[in-house]
Amino acid sequence: MTVEHLHGLSVFVRSVEAGSFTGAARLLGTTPSAVSKSIARLERRLGVRLFQRSTRAFVLTGDGQAYYERIAPLVRGLEEADEALKAPTTAAGKLRVSLPVDLGRQLLDPITSQLMPRHPALALDVSLSDRYVDLIQEGFDLALRVGKVADSGLHARALIDLPLVLVASPQYLARHGEPQTAAELGAHRHVRYRLDGQVLPILLADGTRLPIEGMFDADSGQAMKIAAVNGLGIAQILMTTVQDELDSGKLRCVLPHLPLMPVPVQVMHGFGRNLPIRAKLFIDFMAERLAPLARTNKQTL
Repeated sequence: MTVEHLHGLSVFVRSVEAGSFTGAARLLGTTPSAVSKSIARLERRLGVRLFQRSTRAFVLTGDGQAYYERIAPLVRGLEEADEALKAPTTAAGKLRVSLPVDLGRQLLDPITSQLMPRHPALALDVSLSDRYVDLIQEGFDLALRVGKVADSGLHARALIDLPLVLVASPQYLARHGEPQTAAELGAHRHVRYRLDGQVLPILLADGTRLPIEGMFDADSGQAMKIAAVNGLGIAQILMTTVQDELDSGKLRCVLPHLPLMPVPVQVMHGFGRNLPIRAKLFIDFMAERLAPLARTNKQTL
């Protein structure tokens, strides 16, 4: 088998895993046109159609599915053998990354002051947004996600669980009183988090959901923090987002001994099992930097 034939097999496997020629081209560092031509050559050589392609559909044929099941393990084995011979100490190439706003702001300083100087051949394209981007359609390599994510066919690596805390300003508590039980939260004003149009309730560690009325809804932890500091209500928010305000006394913990459900943080990618060194090192660095945030920080009660 020639080198071109081997390359065609790799292109085929990546096209299946990415769900499109565009996604495969991004993973392989080439163009959708080059991927399409490689697949066409492979189909001519095999004498079968591997994909049904139209403006609305991109699916494997029966022959394509059978071929993928036989070829994919072999291609992965070859790629893993190549990777095993490379020293995984240097990151090179470009990564397009989506980070949530609050964690992204905390990560960007160590990323730019530590990670990138260690790996001068690494180039980053970073987007800060709490929106759940579509990695394949929008061309992202990695996305850091806060909260549970639906099964999307992407690969996920769990990093940490972040603690949540209920907070309010001293001024708000002086005006409206301080709740003593979970049941009393329903009588208070709240600053609520909204994600993709859904307002999140207070979720206790035992799974109990407490619906709350909102005085201020936002899709940003930063906006929630500002509203809480200015006395608009009680906010359920990531502890790491408000730690400075707790330390300075601008915010106080509400029901500090009420256990809340922690928020999972994971990184999503569409590389499949063969994660490039630049992506692996970037994920490992984020995991290392985020690990301390999983521990319960000292609070000002």
